[in-house]
Amino acid sequence: MTEPYRIRKQPKAIPETLRTLLEGVETATIGHFEYLGFAAADIVPVFPTKAIGTAVTVAAPGRDGAVIYKAIDLLRPGDVLVISRVDRDDIACVGGGVVAAARARGALAIIVDGPCTDVEEIRASQFPVWCRGVSSKTTSRRHQLGGAINAPIACGGAAVLPGYAVVADTEGVFVAEPSDMRRIAEIALKRQQRSLELRPYLEAGHSIFELDRIVS
Repeated sequence: MTEPYRIRKQPKAIPETLRTLLEGVETATIGHFEYLGFAAADIVPVFPTKAIGTAVTVAAPGRDGAVIYKAIDLLRPGDVLVISRVDRDDIACVGGGVVAAARARGALAIIVDGPCTDVEEIRASQFPVWCRGVSSKTTSRRHQLGGAINAPIACGGAAVLPGYAVVADTEGVFVAEPSDMRRIAEIALKRQQRSLELRPYLEAGHSIFELDRIVS
C-alpha cells in the first residue's frame, strides 16, 4: 500500500541569537508596521503565554490523527508545530496526548487553525497551544487520509514555510523567514523603547500630536 503522507526533511533551526532577540518583541508592535505574516485573530492561546521557535508544518485533513503523530516523531527541541486544517475545522487534532508527545520531543508550542480538546489538561500542562476554540469531535490514528509534513501551508490565512521563525504571544501569532524576522525584531524593539519613553508624556495629558512635533 502506498504511504499516504508526503514527508519532507526537517528545516534548519532558527539561530539562537534570533530567538534571544525575539524574547522582548511583542506581536502587537509588529502589527504597527507589518501587514503579512499574521495568523487570524481568532487563533488564540489556551492560556496567556509566549513561544518563539522554528516552524515545523503539517497539512492535516479531516479525522486523520496519524499525520500529527508522524510530525511529532520528527520534532526537535526548539520547534513549533504549526498545523493547517485542510478541511473539517470543527474536529480537534490537538489534545492532551498530542501535547504530551510534543513536549517530550522538546517542542515549544503548537499552533493550529482549528479547535483543540482536553483544554483543562492543556492548561494544567502549561504547554503553549494556540487554537480556534474547543471541540469534543477529535481525530484518530485509524483514519489515515493523507497529508503533508514540512510542506508550505496556510495557517489562519498566514503563509508558513518550514523553517520560518515563529513568535506567538497573547495578542497573536506572527511568522516570517528568519533573516526578515531579524529586521522586523530590531524595528519592533526600537518602537517599543520609544513607546516607553513617550508614555510619561501621555500619562501627563499631553497630545500625541504635540509629542510627534517635538520628536520630529
